[in-house]
Amino acid sequence: MSETITSASTGSNGHARGEDPRLSAVGRTKKPGTAEDRFRSLLEAAPDAMVIVDDTGTIRLVNAQTEALFGYRRDELLGRPVEMLIPGRFRAQHSGHRDGYTATRQVRPMGAGLELHGLREDGSEFPVEISLSPLETADGLLVSAAVRDVSDRKAAEARFRGLLESAPDAMVIVDDTGTIRLVNAQTEALFGYPRDELLGHPVELLIPHRFHAPHARHREGYGSAHQVRPMGAGLELHGLRKDGSEFPVEISLSPLETADGLLVSAAVRDVSDRKAAEARINELAALVESSQDAILAKTLDGRITYWNAAAQRLYGYTAEEAIGQHVSMLAPPERKDEISLLLDRLRKGEKIEHFETLRLTSTGAMLDVDVTLWPTRSPDRTVIGACAIIRDISDRKRAEAELTALYKQQKHIALTLQRSLMGTPPAIPGLEAASRYRPATQGAGVGGDWFDLIPLGAGRVGVLIGDVMGRGLEAASVMGQLRSAAHALAKTGMQPRQLMQALDAVVADLDVPDQLVTCCYLVIAPDSGSVTICSAGHLPTLISAPGEGVRRLPSPVNTPLGVGDMLYQQSSAAISPGATLVLYTDGLVETPSGDIEDEIDKLAMALVDAFTRTSRLDDTADHVLASLLPDAEGHDDDVTLLLAQLPAAPLAIATQELPATASAVSIGRSFVIKTLSDWGCVPAADDARLLVSEILTNAVQHAEGPLVLHLRRTETDLAVEISDLSPHLPQPRLASEDEESGRGLILVDAIADTWGVRPDERGKTTWFTLRL
Repeated sequence: MSETITSASTGSNGHARGEDPRLSAVGRTKKPGTAEDRFRSLLEAAPDAMVIVDDTGTIRLVNAQTEALFGYRRDELLGRPVEMLIPGRFRAQHSGHRDGYTATRQVRPMGAGLELHGLREDGSEFPVEISLSPLETADGLLVSAAVRDVSDRKAAEARFRGLLESAPDAMVIVDDTGTIRLVNAQTEALFGYPRDELLGHPVELLIPHRFHAPHARHREGYGSAHQVRPMGAGLELHGLRKDGSEFPVEISLSPLETADGLLVSAAVRDVSDRKAAEARINELAALVESSQDAILAKTLDGRITYWNAAAQRLYGYTAEEAIGQHVSMLAPPERKDEISLLLDRLRKGEKIEHFETLRLTSTGAMLDVDVTLWPTRSPDRTVIGACAIIRDISDRKRAEAELTALYKQQKHIALTLQRSLMGTPPAIPGLEAASRYRPATQGAGVGGDWFDLIPLGAGRVGVLIGDVMGRGLEAASVMGQLRSAAHALAKTGMQPRQLMQALDAVVADLDVPDQLVTCCYLVIAPDSGSVTICSAGHLPTLISAPGEGVRRLPSPVNTPLGVGDMLYQQSSAAISPGATLVLYTDGLVETPSGDIEDEIDKLAMALVDAFTRTSRLDDTADHVLASLLPDAEGHDDDVTLLLAQLPAAPLAIATQELPATASAVSIGRSFVIKTLSDWGCVPAADDARLLVSEILTNAVQHAEGPLVLHLRRTETDLAVEISDLSPHLPQPRLASEDEESGRGLILVDAIADTWGVRPDERGKTTWFTLRL
């Protein structure tokens, strides 16, 4: 798009450098010093370089500005082809343009719409504007070319275009008719049009169709009162992309006064993201304002800056009354320091969640509230304030208090029921015992633990402990039924394995799905120094004997009760008098993360430590609980601990084996009289002799031999046992007047302090006791 100085014709007429003969001729037709001189004076006074060429393109006249602009002396230009002032790359096509002008002959700018360049003597090029004018003379056509150096203007235009392209917004420049004259790259990117599809087109191309008519009126109005201002202030403006999509925009208008008239520069900014953000902000503001929770904002020194409608409902202050006030006005006097502490935490950037406290309303009423606070930050992440969400939890607190009271009441009822079902073991002479029961501190509290001490007669004692899996009233109910059944079965004197077999059937009959029960039953026989034990899946029993430390009592492994179709095994072990049996449930030794064997070892060590400190079983029990359960309120299962110390050995024991014949009665009577006489128990001899005679007579008549007569004396009692090999248990009955039998057991029941019959592995044993 470059062209250079153009004349009407090219070529050379062969004249030497100097004045054009035709101009001389013109001069000769005029008076010397008149028209020609005035023409030359005008030529020299012109502000632009003036170059006059003839129809062959030969330079005929120049002015001083031409010499200054191109760097040639005048005599170096006159008579030379005008192409010497044109860059070489344009010279070939220049003659064609010159011939075209010769045909049209009109005053006009040269190369309209093209970039024109001149060539200086030093070979440098520079941008120019050229205006052509034909001069008709008597000697033919001359063409006057006014040449203007536009280097400064082009540099300014380049700077303007650079600024235009570097603008962050889309820049659209239109003329007073609304035609687009200039755009930048951001305009192409924003609207999706290439530049050549915009230049020369109406600016309405970039506006949604529904706005075309009002836009033309607004444009005309701006033309009459042009000033720098935002377009459509207070209106929602939209742009239209090439693909037909619309988007929100902001437009700033600036007038540009040019030689060609008024131009208007429009800076167009896509505000889609900002509008979306504003929509989100408005939505959040609506949510905050419609929230049922009180929401307020405050500065770091505690001044309230925002107060929503829920805050007004909660506290009773209007926004006008609250904003600007210190937030401490909402705190009771005794909690003013709490506000300062919370503000200090917020200054450190700490978020405070679900802080429950008390606050005051405008009427002085006290509220239970839940407060969540978080710091607000500036763009550089500096904490500049805080927001708070406050929820009234007064109703919840009242409900919690009511539930707590109800829970305590229900727990008290449940524990009362449980203790009622568990019962209180009787004090058994000669057997020292200590027990501890701790209900679970979590959940329902009640569980299925139970224990019992059962006097079996003749110095024998049954020790029972069990644990129904699970918690709650159902477990407690099962426990109560099993304890009652176990106590009744034990009173019959049956063996531990037989009792477990019977309890297993009881659990099955309860029809409680998936209900498992662990249980352990021991029978202490002080006169023989033995303990018989049967364990149904229960934790091992420990024995602490003086001078022997703590060990586990050997016992066969049996399944828990409730499995069904299992035969239970028992075992016996010799235990020294004064040894202590330790029975417990899993709540004492079971932890979520610990191994139960390790926990049982800890229990054994706690027992050793306790027995070195004290001989009292109650102190020992307390020490064990403190060692294994240091957090009295932190266990989630009920706990049972039972310590039973075996009584001292009898003062004297005597045994006599007898045949199952009539002679056994007299032999037995004689043995009793002699033995009691030797023991110094003569006052009891007559009663003892009578009762032994009745029981031996019954055994001789109905049982199988041999018979064993066993006497045991303690400080307070005489116990007599008669064993035989018959499994049939004698039953008391009322005899008629003419019967000679049927009165023996009636006499035993009347004279003996206690009596009974118990089955054993070989048959049965009938026993009675007399107080000395």
